[in-house]
Order: sequence, then C-alpha cells, then structure tokens
Amino acid sequence: MEKRLLTLAAVLFAMVAVVPEEVSAKRWLVGKMGWTTQVNYTLWAQDLHFYNGDWLFFVYDRNQMNVLEVNKTDYESCNADHPLKNWTRGAGRDVVPLNVTRDYYFVSGRGFCFGGMKLALRVENLPPPVQNASPVIKTTDHAPSTILCRRPGVRPAVFAIGALWDCIIGLVFD
Repeated sequence: MEKRLLTLAAVLFAMVAVVPEEVSAKRWLVGKMGWTTQVNYTLWAQDLHFYNGDWLFFVYDRNQMNVLEVNKTDYESCNADHPLKNWTRGAGRDVVPLNVTRDYYFVSGRGFCFGGMKLALRVENLPPPVQNASPVIKTTDHAPSTILCRRPGVRPAVFAIGALWDCIIGLVFD
C-alpha cells in the first residue's frame, strides 16, 4: 500500500511539474469609464498589449451611441456611413472578439466620433513562452543550496501536492 501511495505522489508531482503555463484571453473594458465622449481611446490603448483571443467590452448609453468597426480611412475621417461591422446589439454592453492579428478601428456614429469616441489598436500574437523554465540554483548565507524556481505556479502546486499527501497519509494511518 505504501509503495502505491509513493508512486501516486510521484506521478502527481511529475504531472504538475510539466504542465505548461496557461495563457488566458483577457477581456478589456474599453476606457476607464466605458465608451463615452471626451476620451482619447487611442491614447488609452497605446501602452496596452492586445493579443489574439482577447475581447473588447464596450459599455455605453445604448439609446444614443453605437460601436462600429471601420477601416483606417473612415476612422481617420470619423465616417460611420459604411462600417465593416456593426457590433451594436442594443444592450449597451457589447463584446468584440479580437480573433485576428491585425489593426482594428472602431468609432461611434451619430457624430460622437468627433467627440473622441474612436479607438485604434493593434492585435498581436502571443509572445512565445519563456524557454528558461528550469530551476535556478542560488546559494545564500542562510541556506547552502536553496532551489528557486522562476516558473509561476510551481509553489502552489508543491503546496497542493503536500496537502494531498497529508490527506492520503492521514487516511492510511488513521
């Protein structure tokens, strides 16, 4: 029985140690106060990184404004007459998937674009994962050979395995 538990623990530890980091899509609330006038949304977006798979969440007054995707020329001239896509669904809470790596241009029609309701952003592919996921050995005065792992999620996994181990040992020996 003890050999089985040790094998189980070793397998669980190996599974956690080789699981790649998860990258999840991010939902971006457009602007600090939503999709409204007197905000420079392109300035808001300039230092942000939008990746393929992310989402834009537009919150606005559905009775007055809308969310239109346009080409670069129409974006620059605030022309909302021929949108590529009308993302307005009527609730004033519209989500736009950013599922193609390219430049995106959004405006609000009915004259609101001239009040600042326009957004230009670039969607990129995710950067490649960090290749140096191996442990780094660091020696200090306090611990002669402390192993520090730079990979996120390793410490919680080790604690989870320890908790699981305590539960299994508690079941077997109680």
